[in-house]
Amino acid sequence: MSGRRSLVWLGLTPEPERELPSNVAALRSPPTASAVEYRRVQRLILHGSERSWLRYLAEVTELVTGVATGTRPGDRRAALLAAEVVLDHHRMLIGLPGSAYARTARQRDALESALHSLRTGDADAAGRADDAGGTGHGSDVSRARRARGAHGSGDTARSHDATSHLGGHA
Repeated sequence: MSGRRSLVWLGLTPEPERELPSNVAALRSPPTASAVEYRRVQRLILHGSERSWLRYLAEVTELVTGVATGTRPGDRRAALLAAEVVLDHHRMLIGLPGSAYARTARQRDALESALHSLRTGDADAAGRADDAGGTGHGSDVSRARRARGAHGSGDTARSHDATSHLGGHA
């Protein structure tokens, strides 16, 4: 590869930069202004790298799972929306070259558990993923439940209209 940094990650989806700032601001303790979070995301998009972007999304995952397990305060609705956005983003990484998809496997597992917990009010569901050696796999029953929830209901599928991708990241 040449001395240029890879920008392929920027074309993945615009939803995180649109939807995360206000929701992540509501998850921080104490809550921060959406404008502060927006500027942080904007700096990452304009001047960051795929690695720094994924570090930010890992931080968002920690905020979400903390709210889902009840170990940190935060707006459960904001946690739910942030979890959906980050999980969708991480699932799309499979289409990019490199190891980002593999590197985010544990986060995907944690986000799936957190989503289940946030939707059902079962704070133990997200905690069980953490108890399973940090892998987020839990028991066979938990995996089956998550699989049905993630693939059977379609609740986690977000609509992506083609026009939202034409401009890429602004």
